Amino acid sequence: MMFNRPSSIALAAVALLSALSGCTVGPDYHGAPPVAQDARSSATFVRAPASGTTATPAPNQWWLAFNDPQLNDLIAAAFAHSPDVHIAQARLRESRSQLQKQRANELPKISGDAAALRLRSPDLSSLSSGSSSGSSTASSGRGPLQLYTAGFDATWEIDLFGGTRRAIEAASADAEAVDADLADTQVSLAAEVAQAYIELRDQQTRLELAQRQAETEQKMLTLTQQRRERGTAADIDVERLTTQVENTRATLIPLDAQLTDSLDRLAVLTGREPGALDQQLAGTRPLPALPETVAIGDPSVMLQQRPDIRAAERRLASSNAQIGEHIADFFPKVTLLGDIGFSAGDPGHLVRKNNFSWIAAPYLQWNAFDFGRTLGSVHAAEASRDEAEARYTKAVLGALQDANSSLSRYGHQREHVVTLQKVEASASHSATLMRQRYSAGVATLIDLLDTQREEFTSQQSVVAGQAELLKDFVSLQKSLGIGWQAQQG
Repeated sequence: MMFNRPSSIALAAVALLSALSGCTVGPDYHGAPPVAQDARSSATFVRAPASGTTATPAPNQWWLAFNDPQLNDLIAAAFAHSPDVHIAQARLRESRSQLQKQRANELPKISGDAAALRLRSPDLSSLSSGSSSGSSTASSGRGPLQLYTAGFDATWEIDLFGGTRRAIEAASADAEAVDADLADTQVSLAAEVAQAYIELRDQQTRLELAQRQAETEQKMLTLTQQRRERGTAADIDVERLTTQVENTRATLIPLDAQLTDSLDRLAVLTGREPGALDQQLAGTRPLPALPETVAIGDPSVMLQQRPDIRAAERRLASSNAQIGEHIADFFPKVTLLGDIGFSAGDPGHLVRKNNFSWIAAPYLQWNAFDFGRTLGSVHAAEASRDEAEARYTKAVLGALQDANSSLSRYGHQREHVVTLQKVEASASHSATLMRQRYSAGVATLIDLLDTQREEFTSQQSVVAGQAELLKDFVSLQKSLGIGWQAQQG
């Protein structure tokens, strides 16, 4: 077939290059490697308790099961104002901008330019003449030259071997990985806020118990001092009660310090300065109510919804695409160059047919001899892919360990709390009986103090055990990878 015009040849060349651009070098991504297949096919977790859990999928906003409006408000405030969330959101915007930039590399680069030039050159004939007296003659000079130009330049690199497409593939996977990082930040943040809140309510409750105990013991001390003045109580009884009161009061100091730390931690987690939540969270409130049963789903669901696993898988996909991006550097690169413009000495005559000019040319570039630079980049990309694959495997195995350990702790703590409640009931009954015996004069003060100390200790232990069970529940939700919100855009 014959082409009679250069433009026909150019069009044919573009068509040929477009056909060749369908080639994409490098390994195609076929998904993450199979890891923990036995666990994925299992209907339940290995360490799931025999009771208290169900295999139904866990709700994403798990904290609503506590029925605590203050906790709900704190988690919402943390999602809106936490610096950690803002950092992750900024990284997501950055990664999406990088993806947009890579996609733009597939398209031509077009720029416009315009210029107005004025030039006045000297009269050369006056430079070669002069007077016999040594004085130079005046130069008449030449009028200024004027030139006006306007036009457009365009360059377009033909993606013959898919290097740009692989770069877009890698950038897209990176953006999805950063999106998963943001979700992982929200999962961790919701768990941190809930645990700090539980610790605060635990400390407030135990502080109130200690204060009531100290008040009761102070009343007993006052009565015993009065009895000693009447000669019906010994000095040793007063000293023993004084020691008991001071020991109880001593427990108030660290509890108060821990309470302050929890308030400040909650303030910072919600993006506020320390002390900002003191009034809002003042006053003792009971611990949140634990649901009767906990929905945990199954290992397959957990591995799909955990953001850290999704992030690891997306980074593996990105590393795989980067291999092809570097392999494309082995091959030639073809860039189409073009320029159209107008130039004239008079701006009024600029846009005229006779003043129009254009240039079109293909540009071939091939680093045929780079002494192993490209090969080194390919090998480095392959090593990065292998590292990303190992990190994905580690993430899956770590998630299974995390979930099973959390389930085991939760199940054992439930049993432990039941035992502590039995101890408390027994200690309270013993203290009641001993107070009756002491009032009747058939029991000593030492016996009474011992039973009261056991009752107080058992009460503190039950509150601490219930708080620990609630925190284990929170850790379980975190290990399941729930608590994040999908991002728009």
